[in-house]
Amino acid sequence: MYQTPEDRPIYRLLTGKDDRAFCDCVSEALEQGWRLYGSPTINWDVAENCMKAAQAVVWHEADVIK
Repeated sequence: MYQTPEDRPIYRLLTGKDDRAFCDCVSEALEQGWRLYGSPTINWDVAENCMKAAQAVVWHEADVIK
């Protein structure tokens, strides 16, 4: 099986407010060896009055079919 940082699953969905902190989170995952999986998505959060973003990542060793 694949060894991921902190024994995380091989697939992760990163979510958060579409801001610098979210971009830093995705960048950190890429630096750790995760790779992007699919396109990011954004949606307006009415309750918090801000844009939210999501990006899926998979562990670089995982053989995942898109």
